[in-house]
Amino acid sequence: MRNIITYITVVINVIAMLSMIGGVLLHSGQGGGLSDMFGGGGGAALGSAAAERNLNRITTVLALTWIVTVIALGLLLA
Repeated sequence: MRNIITYITVVINVIAMLSMIGGVLLHSGQGGGLSDMFGGGGGAALGSAAAERNLNRITTVLALTWIVTVIALGLLLA
């Protein structure tokens, strides 16, 4: 049973890590970032500020998920 929980935690960890990397890259920095690559269609529908706020929230949740799974893996593998 412990091995199954460990494997599930590793999968959640990797998904959260890759999604967090994508979320960080989508943020518009001072120069625009990768979010400008997708054009104004998504930004016009949600509004630039609203889209950036939602992206901040999603990235924060993914970061917290990643941190919790890292701690859980540390406890499971100890």
